[in-house]
Amino acid sequence: MTAPPGTPTPPPPLAGGTGGPEAMRPLLDTVLDALHSGARERGGPLPAGGPDAVAARVQAALGAVLPEHGTGDHEALRTLVHTLAAGAADPADPLCAAHLHCPPLAVAAAADLAASALNPSLDSWDQAPAASAIEALLTRALAAEFYDTPHADALVTTGGTEANQLALLLARERHGPGLTVLHGANAHHSVPRAAWLLGLPPAVAVPTPTGILDPARLAETLAATPGPALVTATAGTTDAGLIDPLHRIADLCDHYGADLHIDAAYGGPLALSPRHRHKLAGLRRAHSITVDLHKLGWQPVAAGLLAVPDTTLLAPLAHQADYLNAPDDTEAGLPDLLGRSLRTTRRPDALKIATTLRSLGRDGLTRLIDHTCELAHHLAALLDAHPGFELHAAPTITTVLFRPTHADDTQVATLRRTLLHQGRAVLGRTHADGRLWLKATLLNPHTTAGDLDTLIALLEGSTHR
Repeated sequence: MTAPPGTPTPPPPLAGGTGGPEAMRPLLDTVLDALHSGARERGGPLPAGGPDAVAARVQAALGAVLPEHGTGDHEALRTLVHTLAAGAADPADPLCAAHLHCPPLAVAAAADLAASALNPSLDSWDQAPAASAIEALLTRALAAEFYDTPHADALVTTGGTEANQLALLLARERHGPGLTVLHGANAHHSVPRAAWLLGLPPAVAVPTPTGILDPARLAETLAATPGPALVTATAGTTDAGLIDPLHRIADLCDHYGADLHIDAAYGGPLALSPRHRHKLAGLRRAHSITVDLHKLGWQPVAAGLLAVPDTTLLAPLAHQADYLNAPDDTEAGLPDLLGRSLRTTRRPDALKIATTLRSLGRDGLTRLIDHTCELAHHLAALLDAHPGFELHAAPTITTVLFRPTHADDTQVATLRRTLLHQGRAVLGRTHADGRLWLKATLLNPHTTAGDLDTLIALLEGSTHR
């Protein structure tokens, strides 16, 4: 039976509500099929052909971004998701190992789907009753993994960049706009950028000739720094996964009256592993700690944290907007969420993290951490024993730097780009000791020793062409 003329078209189904799950169920089948077909078409860690070829394939698949008439849910999902998967750099492929970009666990991605469907926004309790309670429990529990203080707390952030920015902001509010930020030359670029963004004096980079912050150089710099200072140390550098000598740096901060922030975006989860937590000795002495669980935590982006030893340290972030946290509502017991972030609208990223922790438990997460660290040491041993490659150093976490023997920097860079263009492997690059190195960052817990053999064989073949 056809609808009479003039009958309005019903709106498309929603993801939430009692009818949402049934509306989404057939769509999910389409999405999963498109993910599968796209990955099969790609056939490797990266689409072949380079940027122009990928852009052309995307343009051909999509055509008009905003067509005059819609194609329907299933066609749109098939086309876009297939195109995305076929053109992805997929960190779930063992040969996609360039960056601190982990393959997310299936359970975490499934939890993230629920967050998208329900769409809570953590800027007021009445938009996110359960989500805000989950976040409160999660942040206190995770902060307690890094601090042994009675009121440790943490904020959920979009990643290490936002967490570092918040750490500098809190330090500025403690000490005023004359605060000088000191950081090693090995620090993440977000640290000096945050100092600029916050109107602080230009950040001072302390040389790191061995790749880690040298306490002697830091002491000289602190002695020459007038006024208040914040030292930013790193536990897991982006380029090599190195960890600064945290206890010695904390001792210097105590001696000179400086605050200490530790960017443990990469290395922070090592605190959960009995085998590796000794590498973070001194971490608890920091005024604030950055941790990023979409690195060594297998979460979909975004999943960052800023941890502090006492929740009172977060007080400068307090903010009032009558439509979100009216004083009488707060006095009546409605939680005030605005002081938990500089953002207003916020996704419930705590849900996927909490789901993962519940699913795996401490022992399950520890096994993933330990396995990926073992993989890095195995790759390093293979490269060190191979006459065709030069290993930079044994890995500290899961990052391995190496280069073909006798290659110059131009040849190293060309080899990396060739593999990218062919879609055969995704490796990073970094400078150390005045030379360019290839970088493998092993974050895939499904990678096997055989996959590492395959990578070396691929590199051998490409190097000898």
